[in-house]
Amino acid sequence: MNERPPITVTTHDYERLEQMLRNPRYKNIPGIESLQDELDRANVVEPDELPENVIAINSTARFVDDCTSDQYEVTLVYPDKADGVSNISVLAPVGSALLGMSVGQSIPWQVPGRQKLHLRVLDVKSPD
Repeated sequence: MNERPPITVTTHDYERLEQMLRNPRYKNIPGIESLQDELDRANVVEPDELPENVIAINSTARFVDDCTSDQYEVTLVYPDKADGVSNISVLAPVGSALLGMSVGQSIPWQVPGRQKLHLRVLDVKSPD
């Protein structure tokens, strides 16, 4: 049974992420294969066709881990803008999980070296 919800990614984000995945600099990042898997199954649309409730690069998302009831608010960014606190890299396991999801969707996600998470999107603020 496939528990992963459908996701949507803009052409701009898709192309830039594919370039990053081909870069040897990112080859050994834990979970990088998961991001490739997500891109492989994504519905790719033009930026002006992306619904406002979908998490894209530079979107701020509020989500809950249904396993712990812990809530988080983060901005999904490219690695060079990540601070590991409020700006989460799309290459980080949670960043890969959130990319392309919309409000109300949830996904089980295995973080390397940690227990499985079950993330559910509560709110999305599109980038200005």
